[in-house]
Amino acid sequence: MAATNTQTLLLLPGDGIGPEVTEEARRVAAHIAPDLAIEEAFFGGVSYDNFGTPLTDDVMARAHKVDAILMGAVGGPKWDDPAAKDRPERGLLALRKGLGVFANLRPAILYPELANAS
Repeated sequence: MAATNTQTLLLLPGDGIGPEVTEEARRVAAHIAPDLAIEEAFFGGVSYDNFGTPLTDDVMARAHKVDAILMGAVGGPKWDDPAAKDRPERGLLALRKGLGVFANLRPAILYPELANAS
C-alpha cells in the first residue's frame, strides 16, 4: 500500500465577507485537491465574541502544525471601538508574529499607463 501525503489547510474565515469568500475557496479546493484536509477555526472578531480573544492559543498551535493557512477578512463595524480592550486585527498581527511571516500577498494588475504612478 502506498503512503499518502495528505496536506492540511487551516481555514480561518474571520468576519464580514471573510466567511463567504473562504467558503468559495473551500469549494474550489475540494474540486481541485480532493485529498486536501481542511480544518477550520474561529479567528478575529468572531473568535473574540466566542472566546474573549481574536486568536486562541489552540488556533495558534494548529497554525504551526498545518501546511497552509487561508484567512478571510477580520474586523468590522461591530468591533470598531478604538477604546476597546482588544480588536480583531490583533489576532492577525499575533498570527503573523507567531509564525514569523509578514507578507500580505494580493493579486494586482499593473497597467502600463499607470506604471510611472506606482
